[in-house]
Amino acid sequence: MNTNSIQFFNTNPVDVPGGAAEIILAAWQISNSENIGKIIRLAHNVGASQALFIQGGENHRLSKIKKTAGFSFDQQNWSFCSEEEFLSNYLPYYDSAALETCDGATNIFTTQLPKKILLLAGSESHGIPEHILDKINHKVVIPMPGGCKSMNVSNALSVAAFEWLRQTNYSL
Repeated sequence: MNTNSIQFFNTNPVDVPGGAAEIILAAWQISNSENIGKIIRLAHNVGASQALFIQGGENHRLSKIKKTAGFSFDQQNWSFCSEEEFLSNYLPYYDSAALETCDGATNIFTTQLPKKILLLAGSESHGIPEHILDKINHKVVIPMPGGCKSMNVSNALSVAAFEWLRQTNYSL
């Protein structure tokens, strides 16, 4: 039987304990407008306080972002910022974790993630630059035992954000 998800969650609310837990989803120089929309929608799904996109001079079509984000486009707090704004207005105030295949990265499923976290994913092609990784508190990786060792940035952020949600609110 196919159910309407809005109706389902209205009659079966998700119990999330209150407290000091907070997540910001951040992405470094995303080039695909649809990925931006997917990340905005994901941020809305996990109750993120913000979706943040650290950009260079890329131009994105808001119509594509809005189409992919759906109603989250207007309901989720999201913004673009410069590298300088990211380094001065966000990193000093949050325990950060980079989702990156790099030296020192630990398995996200065996790493205790902070309750208040800024979770950063890299660009589709180049990941997160070394000078930014050096400023991040934790580096985590999603283990991929299959033949393909890469994942779309919005999918990777989904796995990581829901692992944070599980650890923060649903640990046994």
